[in-house]
Amino acid sequence: MLQWKDSRKGSSALLLKGARRVGKSTLVEEFAKNEYESYILIDFSETSKEVEELFENMMDLNYFFFRLQNIFHVTLIERKSVIIFDEVQLQPLARQAIKHLVKDGRYDYIETGSLLSIKKNVQNILIPSEETRMTLYPLDFDEFRWATGDNVSPDFMRQAFDMKRPMGQAVHRKWMRDLRLYMLIGGMPQAVDTYNKTNNLQQVDEKKREIIMLYDDDFRKIDATGKASQIFMDIPAQLSSNANRYIVSSATESRPTETTAVVIKDMEDSMVVTLAYHANDPNVGLGLTKDYTRYKMFLNDTGLFITLAFWDKDYTENTVYDKLLSDKLSANLGYVYENLVAQMLVAAGNSLYYYTFPDGNNHNYEVDFLLSRGNKIVPIEVKSSGYKTHKSLDEFYKKYPSRIGERILLYTKDYQKDEDVTCLPVYYVGLM
Repeated sequence: MLQWKDSRKGSSALLLKGARRVGKSTLVEEFAKNEYESYILIDFSETSKEVEELFENMMDLNYFFFRLQNIFHVTLIERKSVIIFDEVQLQPLARQAIKHLVKDGRYDYIETGSLLSIKKNVQNILIPSEETRMTLYPLDFDEFRWATGDNVSPDFMRQAFDMKRPMGQAVHRKWMRDLRLYMLIGGMPQAVDTYNKTNNLQQVDEKKREIIMLYDDDFRKIDATGKASQIFMDIPAQLSSNANRYIVSSATESRPTETTAVVIKDMEDSMVVTLAYHANDPNVGLGLTKDYTRYKMFLNDTGLFITLAFWDKDYTENTVYDKLLSDKLSANLGYVYENLVAQMLVAAGNSLYYYTFPDGNNHNYEVDFLLSRGNKIVPIEVKSSGYKTHKSLDEFYKKYPSRIGERILLYTKDYQKDEDVTCLPVYYVGLM
C-alpha cells in the first residue's frame, strides 16, 4: 500500500478486495491514520442518504468536497488526505465516480469490497480504469506469529530456509508447534484477536463459527437454490474422500447443470474458497491446459476449515484440536495439511494446479500441487506425517523428466534431501 501511495501519487485509486471479515476496513483506516494528515471514511453499509445523494451528480467537485467535509467535520488537505470508500460495492455510483475524482487529483482514494459483491453491482455503471487492485488474504504464518507476539522467528526462519540445512530437533519442534497452533486458530483477524485475549480455543472456535455462518448466509444470497451453500459446507468431506476432483453431485445430490459453473465462479470470486485446477498437460505455462471442469476446492483459511469439518459437533468433540496440539494427527486427517499448503501457497502469490495420472492398476498417482519456476515445473507432494515415501513424485519425474526442476516433499520432519527429492518441513511453504 505504501508503494502504491508513493509511486502512483494520486494517479490511481487503490481497490483492496478480499473475503468478508478478513480485515480490509481495519487495515485501510489504520493506513490512513498513519500515512495521511487527515482522512474521511465513508462506510456504505451504514452511511446516510445525504452522503449517498452526493454521488448522483459529480459535475461540481468543489461542491462535492465542500459538502463532504461539512458532513464529516474533517478538513481535507490537498495531496495529504485520503478518502476511503468502505464496502464500495453497496454504492456503485461511488465506484463510477473514481474516474472523475482521480482525474481531479486533489486527494487519494481507497476502496474496499469483496470481488463477488463488486461484480454483482456494476452492471449499469462505467468501471473505472484508474484503479490499482490488491488482494488481502487471511494472516499468513509470519503475520500470525507477529500478531501473537513473536517478532524473532519469522526472520530466523527465512535465514534457515536459505541455508537449506536441518535446524535440529529443538528448533524444528518449536516451529512445528507454532504451525499447528496457526492451523487451529487460522488467520482471520477476529479469531486471532480472540485467542490473544482469552487463550481459549473454544472461544476461538465460536468466533470461527460466526464467520462461517456469515459466509453461508452470503452464499445463500448469491444462489437462492442453496447449491453454493451445499458445495461450501461439503468441502472437508470432499477433501477427506481423496477423490481427484470436487464432485458437485455428491454435495448437492443432483447432477451439475449449466448454472453450476456460474455458481462455482461466484464462490471463487468471493475469496472464501480457493480452487486448484487440474493441468491436463503440465508444463511451464500451467494455465494453458487448465481444466475448468476438474478442480479441488479449499477454504481460504485452515482455521475455518477445521471448524467446518466438525460443524455438526461440539468443540469438545473436534478431535483435530487435540490431535494437532499433541502432534498425533493421523494419516486420514492429512487433508488438513493439504488445505494449509493451499492457503499458504495462495498467500505467497501462487495460483493452484495439480495433476493426476493412472498407475496401471485402476488407481491414480496424484501430484498435489504444481508450481512454475523459470523454465521448469516444481511438483509438490504433501504428507501429514514424517514418512519420506514419494511414489507420485518419482513416477511423475519418469513421465516428464525434461520438464521438471526441483521435486519437493512437504512433511512434518526437519529438512533433508532424499536422493533428488527435497524434503521440506511444512512451515517453509510460504518461502518457496
